[in-house]
Amino acid sequence: MNPPETESPRAIENLDRPMTDATAALDAREGWHAEGYAARAHYRGEGDRYSIEFYGPSECVLYWKVKGDGETAVPVGRDTVPDPLRARIREDLNAAGIDPEIERRSL
Repeated sequence: MNPPETESPRAIENLDRPMTDATAALDAREGWHAEGYAARAHYRGEGDRYSIEFYGPSECVLYWKVKGDGETAVPVGRDTVPDPLRARIREDLNAAGIDPEIERRSL
């Protein structure tokens, strides 16, 4: 899995809200960007691109597959996301003091 990308396929909303402790901790991790109660990272690997979002209030992780144009992303189920990427997200959550089991939580 390649390191997180820095460009964003779409902007995080919540610009006027302060970061929560959880999103601030993720923001300190390589490749994560947080604003308000949301944090996002972008990964490229094996020809696919993903945007991963963590939402503090609901303590959930969403995966988006980014299309070739880099601007369009569609939500995808966890079972379609490569295991190494999911493991990396759980590691990042744990390092940020967030229960890594929330990565498995369904909406």
